[in-house]
Amino acid sequence: MMKQSSLVFSVALIALFAVFALKPAGAVDAPAANAVPQTGPINTGLRVFTCGHSFHLFIPKLLPELVGTAGIPEPTIVGVSGIGGSQAIQHWNVPDATNEAKKALIAGNVDVLTISCMAHPDEGIANFAKLAFEHNPNIRVTVQEIWIPQDKWPFDYHQRVNQTPLDFNKSTVDDLRKAYDPYAKEMDDYVTALNKSLGKQVVFLVPDGAAAIALREKIIAGTAPGLKLQSDLFGDWWGHPKEPLKLLSGYCHFAVIYRRSPVGLPVPPSAKSLDKELVLLLQKLAWDAVTHDPLSGVTAN
Repeated sequence: MMKQSSLVFSVALIALFAVFALKPAGAVDAPAANAVPQTGPINTGLRVFTCGHSFHLFIPKLLPELVGTAGIPEPTIVGVSGIGGSQAIQHWNVPDATNEAKKALIAGNVDVLTISCMAHPDEGIANFAKLAFEHNPNIRVTVQEIWIPQDKWPFDYHQRVNQTPLDFNKSTVDDLRKAYDPYAKEMDDYVTALNKSLGKQVVFLVPDGAAAIALREKIIAGTAPGLKLQSDLFGDWWGHPKEPLKLLSGYCHFAVIYRRSPVGLPVPPSAKSLDKELVLLLQKLAWDAVTHDPLSGVTAN
């Protein structure tokens, strides 16, 4: 009996050594299947990589701050690929030797990949989603639905026109929806088809565009504390966001990524200059937009 036990122990020990011998030096363990819950609110730390442009690149800095106000572990920002006015394909086409996004995804070091692109959704989103899903079947890819630059659709993000932020004040709610609706449909159709091709929902929309229209409607109606004009949201003629719009986008991303309501969270340190009632309004508008978008993956229940 003792010899048999020794033999079993020896075989197990040899197998254990074989596992370590086969593991390449520097390899990163894939996340446990249950490391991040697949449904319901997320209360754990996440590993986040961002690819985007200036309508999105504030998220890696703002998201940890918002998560901190929720009392949950802050995300690890694995990396950021920033290219001004970019399509997703530009981030994909960065040479492999220096493409930190691809490296992190292949290593399985990412729980959430956030992407933003100008104008139309493009094949870069699909390329990243397929690569990410291949190396982490539980990964989520979020795609930002931006507010419409210059309130025009279709828009040319290379175009230079003689406008100022004050021109945003001319737009009515009907004008905004007329520009937004075809853009939103194109984004919805693209993400729906991509998820179908992947066999599950891997890609999720962050409805910044819908939330921004809701906020501008409040401004027009005179019911947005501390904001008198639509132009109070924009830093230039193109539509680069000021702090209130950045915070609204941040809450939308928080809600989608963590599947949690931001309503009632403490005012983040970077927003101390904003009216507390405005911050609460931004939280409510973000949560409403996210929970009413089927592609966000979040419901109010």
